[in-house]
Amino acid sequence: MGGDRRARGAEHEAAAGRCARLGHRRHRLHPRARRRPLVAAGRCRRARGRWDRGPAEPRRLVPPLLARRGWAVTIYEQFELGHRLGSSHGRSRIFRLAYPDATWVRMATESLRGWRELEEECGTDLLELNGLLEVVRDAGRSSRDGLRDAGADFELLDAPEAQRRWPIHVPDGWTVLFQPEAGIVRADLAQEAFLDSARKHGAELHEHTRIESVDDVDADVTIVTAGAWVRRLVPTVSVRPTRETVAYFRRDGAPIPSIGQLDPETRGHAQFSLHDARYGLKAGVHHAGREIDPDEPGAPDAELVARIAEWVARIHTDVDPEPVEAETCLYTNTNDESFVFERNGPVVVGSPCSGHGFKFAPLVGEKLADLAEAKV
Repeated sequence: MGGDRRARGAEHEAAAGRCARLGHRRHRLHPRARRRPLVAAGRCRRARGRWDRGPAEPRRLVPPLLARRGWAVTIYEQFELGHRLGSSHGRSRIFRLAYPDATWVRMATESLRGWRELEEECGTDLLELNGLLEVVRDAGRSSRDGLRDAGADFELLDAPEAQRRWPIHVPDGWTVLFQPEAGIVRADLAQEAFLDSARKHGAELHEHTRIESVDDVDADVTIVTAGAWVRRLVPTVSVRPTRETVAYFRRDGAPIPSIGQLDPETRGHAQFSLHDARYGLKAGVHHAGREIDPDEPGAPDAELVARIAEWVARIHTDVDPEPVEAETCLYTNTNDESFVFERNGPVVVGSPCSGHGFKFAPLVGEKLADLAEAKV
């Protein structure tokens, strides 16, 4: 992505020169950073090579934000719009406020406001908030403390009460945390809304344009949000891509809350399920995929599909446990599941990643736009 702080349509009077490679200056979200001052922005007038464009969702939201601020913006996508080779495809992604750390809860709350603003702009419902159930052996290992410290609503339920309210099975002695401001983001509709907003504000889009080096981009500011491909362009970014597997199951009736069964050691979501607009239920195992080369094709892992189906049969009492479809999704992982914001000269890198970044797209878009303007 390239940008120019000038009236759109005016001639680019001075090229920014060749973009510098990123060094090790890094920002991770929980969002505090030391950032170098930025040069003035310049429109990406041409790409002499091909830019690795991954499916990281913030690249959809940064262009309209910058365009609204008076930048001329060009977006490069290495595939076609709507492709299913990366991280942001499909009909749904979990939205949740629930995190053990109140910092993340506050960030998710800020992102919720951003999603509502985008819904108002595009006139489309993007969020379906049916709640979230955290199923956990020990309530102290749930998101209870983070939600409480951030002032967010939640309920703690014992197994019989949770089973009375929803068609689920909870192991004896386990606890269920219910958080109402959660559910799904309609990922497919969200991507359309981001791009429609970008075009409305004058951004240009080039599909099937793969950039091999940031040096090939003639711009004053280059923003790299390449997902699993980010190390192709910025080798110093410390991330590891994996190919994850999700499966779909038939479930009739009104949507129920998304479910996350927590790992007692990491406090992260080990298994998860969420509403799917076509089949009724989508489910997966978090961080179970193998490290991969994102340019190599890969199919769903049959062993993981079987593992997912076994969990669905155990926890959902009204779902056909025979999967009807499976697909892959790429994760771009950091060691601690935090996000990467880096800035060196005219190059900005954003990688909200580790399998939980989609929900934060509005917040991350704002952060990257501010970083491009040297406001942070």
